[in-house]
Amino acid sequence: MQTAHPTAAPLFTGSEWTFELLEKARDAIEKIALGDLGLDVYPNQIEIISAEQMLDAYSCVGLPLMYQHWSFGKHFARDEALYRTGRQGLAYEIVINSNPCISYNMEENTMAMQTLVMAHAAFGHNHFFKNNYLFQQWTDAEGIHDYLAFAKNYIAACEERYGVDAVEEILDAAHALQAQGVFRYGRPPKPTIEERKAMQQLREAYETGQSALDIWTDATLGLSRDAEMTEAETGHAGRRKKMNMPQENILYFLEKHSPVLEPWQREILRIVRMLAQYLYPQKQTKVMNEGCATFVHYHIINALHDQGLISQGAFMEMMHSHTNVVMQPEYDDPRYSGINPYALGFAMMQDIQRICENPTDEDREWFPAIAGDPDWRGVLRNAWANYRDESFIQQFLSPHLIRKFKLFTLTDNETHPQLVISQIHNRAGYKAIRRDLARQYDLAYIEPDIQVTDADLKGDRTLKLTHTVRDNVYLAEDERDEVLRHLRRLWGYDVKLAAVEASLAG
Repeated sequence: MQTAHPTAAPLFTGSEWTFELLEKARDAIEKIALGDLGLDVYPNQIEIISAEQMLDAYSCVGLPLMYQHWSFGKHFARDEALYRTGRQGLAYEIVINSNPCISYNMEENTMAMQTLVMAHAAFGHNHFFKNNYLFQQWTDAEGIHDYLAFAKNYIAACEERYGVDAVEEILDAAHALQAQGVFRYGRPPKPTIEERKAMQQLREAYETGQSALDIWTDATLGLSRDAEMTEAETGHAGRRKKMNMPQENILYFLEKHSPVLEPWQREILRIVRMLAQYLYPQKQTKVMNEGCATFVHYHIINALHDQGLISQGAFMEMMHSHTNVVMQPEYDDPRYSGINPYALGFAMMQDIQRICENPTDEDREWFPAIAGDPDWRGVLRNAWANYRDESFIQQFLSPHLIRKFKLFTLTDNETHPQLVISQIHNRAGYKAIRRDLARQYDLAYIEPDIQVTDADLKGDRTLKLTHTVRDNVYLAEDERDEVLRHLRRLWGYDVKLAAVEASLAG
């Protein structure tokens, strides 16, 4: 902790913020974030927005320059009604994974809260976005704004040429399949030279104001390749290899191989899956990302207070907000909705610091690599860079924290008439509880595994998908049938979905 300087003048004394005060607070925060914690961040762009603009950002999954779709308006109307009637609050900020990193702060925030959210978002989230391996490998922080601008204008151009209803029909279908529009395990097949040239033409056309719709043609997509399959490739094994089956990314498969889609419709599918892939790392790192940002803001506001740069009143206001954010309701509390990712993430970050600074014999047994390490900041930065929620919990959740959170495993076995508490927080149960909790954050486990397994373009053109069922959990019939209806619209022919038990899938 920083050495206190009680005679230092506070950065601000009132609750009202000004841009000059925001700049002073940002500079003080940056000094601690970079000099003390050793954070590595993108350049910051902090913008102040109104409640209506925040609601607008909510409706568009937090992304600026989003294309138009009725579902965004529906979300806006719902959230606005809840907010105006006092049944829902708004976030103090929204931060964008981009370079520069854009933070949207609410204009209604007091100066104390503006200071808190700058530490949280502009430095905590910012560092995590820049350094975590998932964001480095799967997202393009420098290009996202240009791509969003292109997507918005491209879809608007499609609406003008083909009609709003026609575009909306494709977007509805693509959104229904968005969860199956990501690559989870590996990179997509590399585009051909022709496809690279076509995409370059598309970007140049957008930048010069030309019509991109006239450039994106069947030839640029390489659709003729399927028609030129050799006789050996038209067999079951040959076409599966040629068409990269089994294929987990259903939107990618439809974009490349649908017999009925027009070029502009394929590009809309590509836009939807590109944005789904951009957001996918955030789904994998909710606990870590929020835990990192919460730990960073907590450390910084304490350091500012110790240095005399924020008053006791401002510090209490910040701590009141912080305490609400990291509160974990008990299971019988009306507010309980599962484990609070802020609470778990922040507690794990603090626990890592404790293990480094004041390890117990138990800590030395469970975490020999970090117990007693004087560089707790380096240990945390390493964790933030190299893990996702599932692996982070599996690696760093300690028996101490399992006891503190009173965790246990509740098993629901269909062959037993009652629920069974199979693991408790004792020596025998720690590893099992840690494994079970980590699995709840493993998207590869909790999201349905549905893959394209065959499509005979030379035959009846039936598209065949296989759902690998885990733990006897099948798809909800109503939602399954609705999504299949959208899938048939994009494929143009019959679609069959088969369910296979995971034990039999191999």
